[in-house]
Amino acid sequence: MPQPSTIDPDELAYYDRLAGEWWDGEGKFWPLHKLNRIREEYLKQQICEHFDRVVTADKPLRGISIVDIGCGGGILSESMARMGARVTGIDVVPKSLKVAGHHSLVQQLDIDYLECTAEELARRRQQFDVVLNMEVVEHVMELPTFMDSCARLLKTGGITFIATINRNLLSWLIAIIGAEYILRWLPRGTHRWSKFVKPEELAALLIQNGLHVKAETGVRINPLSKRFSLTPGLHVNYMLAAAAVQSHHAVESFS
Repeated sequence: MPQPSTIDPDELAYYDRLAGEWWDGEGKFWPLHKLNRIREEYLKQQICEHFDRVVTADKPLRGISIVDIGCGGGILSESMARMGARVTGIDVVPKSLKVAGHHSLVQQLDIDYLECTAEELARRRQQFDVVLNMEVVEHVMELPTFMDSCARLLKTGGITFIATINRNLLSWLIAIIGAEYILRWLPRGTHRWSKFVKPEELAALLIQNGLHVKAETGVRINPLSKRFSLTPGLHVNYMLAAAAVQSHHAVESFS
């Protein structure tokens, strides 16, 4: 029986319209560019700790295979590639992938960009040392199916990272009313509050797929300076790092 699609047609159309603006650091994606500076450092620290790498090395992620799910225009993919990782970026918006491919070519970065979903890549039995799932889960349909596919992409001994937005009154006020309607930092309609995911819901899905949360952090932004920083609280934006308890196939055998 075929799995239900995790693609939300409305989300696909929305990002298709914005595809040409990915690399404009002062345009509609400026929050993502600022956020990337925080998350690339966090990811480097966590990945190096997990694989016992020297974080201060010139190319600390050299040889580590990474898949960037929902890579968009390739902002995070390029950050990981610059650290020496072998990066595969996947997305379902062809225009975004075209932008990403052109930009990486200009920057002389070898990144493999594919137009496919996580579940399609999982069916090809491809696996990676690191699975990046950043600002994606709040945009997909059939979240359990999506998370199952992401787990299948992770090699035994690998680590996965999920960044998303909590679902509560504060996140509605800050991420939607504040960011989209009052401050207008994001285009209206960027997020739907009903699709935000609570940390405990995400942790439960990870456990179902043989993973356990090994690190967590919140992310906040100063509305005056527009600077992002890490925070212990997971009240609005947050990131989880999870590693395998056992292989995904072993989990399946007990279900």
